[in-house]
Amino acid sequence: MTPPSLPALADAAVGDVLFTREVAVTRDRLVRYAGASRDFNAIHYNDAVATSVGLPGVIAHGMLTMGLAGSALTDWLAEHDPSGPGRVARYGTRFSRPIPVPATGDVLLTVTGTLGAVDQTDDDGAACVRVDLRAEALGVTVLAKAQALVRV
Repeated sequence: MTPPSLPALADAAVGDVLFTREVAVTRDRLVRYAGASRDFNAIHYNDAVATSVGLPGVIAHGMLTMGLAGSALTDWLAEHDPSGPGRVARYGTRFSRPIPVPATGDVLLTVTGTLGAVDQTDDDGAACVRVDLRAEALGVTVLAKAQALVRV
C-alpha cells in the first residue's frame, strides 16, 4: 500500500525552502548526548584537551549535530503527517566544520530543509523526494551534503 502523499510537498518545487529550525547547543546538551551515546571523548567537555589537539575549544559531537539536523526534518514531517518520520528512507551527511560550544550560554544551530530533487526512488523502488539540509552555526556550514530521501 502506498502512503498518501505529504500535503506539505504537494505544491513544493525544487529549490523551495520547506522549513527552518533553530536548536540551542549547550554544554549540558553535550553531556546528555555523551551519556546516551557513550562518546566520552574529552574534546567534547574539556577545553584544555580540545585546544591541545588544535581545536578552538570544546566542540559538539558530529553525530549529535547530524541527529539534530535529522530531527528537524522528522519534526517537520510529523507536523504534516503522524507517520511522516517513518517516511525517511535514507539520510546521510559529511561533517565539514566543528561547532565550538561555549562554557556558558549556547550556540544556535540553524537547520534549513530545501526540496532538492523529485522523481527519486528508494532501494525498494518507492517514489521519493530528496530533501537537502543545510546546518549552520556561527555563520558557517557545519554539515556538507546533508541529504535525506523521503517517501511520498
